[in-house]
Amino acid sequence: MQIIAKKTLKDFWQTHKETEEPLKAWYYEAKHSNWNSPQDIKDKYRSASIIKNKRVVFNIKGNKYRLVVQINYEKHIVSIRFIGTHKQYDKINAEEI
Repeated sequence: MQIIAKKTLKDFWQTHKETEEPLKAWYYEAKHSNWNSPQDIKDKYRSASIIKNKRVVFNIKGNKYRLVVQINYEKHIVSIRFIGTHKQYDKINAEEI
């Protein structure tokens, strides 16, 4: 998968040090995956939430943080839409961000 906006992850882990390793691990796994459908993601990440508009919410660091991505399954592109605390996530519309 091609990941768009890795810089977003880097910027976040520079201010939230405890997320660096989990986000690097997620990035590596996503980059080397071949997701063709939401089920491919659920098979690997049972706690991921599949939502509208081809969005997926991943729990990071024991659900303390949330990562929202939009996936184009045909082109194998993952666009990072949001990374933040659970509290920050509760204030956004993940289906539209």
